[in-house]
Amino acid sequence: MHPILLSIVLGLTAALANVFGGAIIVHRHWERSYLKYFVALGAGFMLATAIVEVVPASLELNGKNAAFLILLGYLIIHFFEHAVTPHFHFGEETHPGEFVRGHKSYSVLVGLIIHTFFDGVAIASGFIVSNWLGWVIFLAVFLHKIPEGFTVASVMLASGQSRSVAWGASMLLGAATLAGVLMMALFRREINFGLPLSAGVTIYVAASDLIPEVNQEPGVGMALVVFLGVGVLFLLDRLAHLH
Repeated sequence: MHPILLSIVLGLTAALANVFGGAIIVHRHWERSYLKYFVALGAGFMLATAIVEVVPASLELNGKNAAFLILLGYLIIHFFEHAVTPHFHFGEETHPGEFVRGHKSYSVLVGLIIHTFFDGVAIASGFIVSNWLGWVIFLAVFLHKIPEGFTVASVMLASGQSRSVAWGASMLLGAATLAGVLMMALFRREINFGLPLSAGVTIYVAASDLIPEVNQEPGVGMALVVFLGVGVLFLLDRLAHLH
């Protein structure tokens, strides 16, 4: 399959994971306790993928300029997720008082839309560089997609929105992911910018969004799942280079 077509198919798969995450919170009878394992595994795998795979590839493409773009990507998400929306975390929102003003929930949605847009950019950029990079980036993105959809739907419900609006918000995240893939497919020559920007976004999501959620869990179990995520990346890397 052509790399661009494959990235579109996988971008759609990641988008559907957002929608599924929203469905978990909207349909309350669905089990949700396992989501913390997705968060921990995704945190380790994403962090390892960004630092070991995406950052070196970005520097190879664009030299020192890539370092500035990686930092810019990190700061863009910090601005929208925590400067514009100070009360933000992954997982179920249990403080509805924080979202009495409806616009606050929509600022969370805007921040997550920007983040998921770069998820799509990352997937397409990876496949433009190589199938290996595309696949590991897709796996890193996919692992946090369900918690992401779950989070935005939960925030919408906490702000008093209906279940249909909550689920619609998770669908918007999926649409933004697919939009990122399509934009990179159309402007593939801009990969020198797309890949390092998405590297910064990935580092931020892993280190500043997901890891703090893991740290709130008591005991060492969740921390070990983070290390498992890192180990999976190194195992896949070893297997890929055996062939």
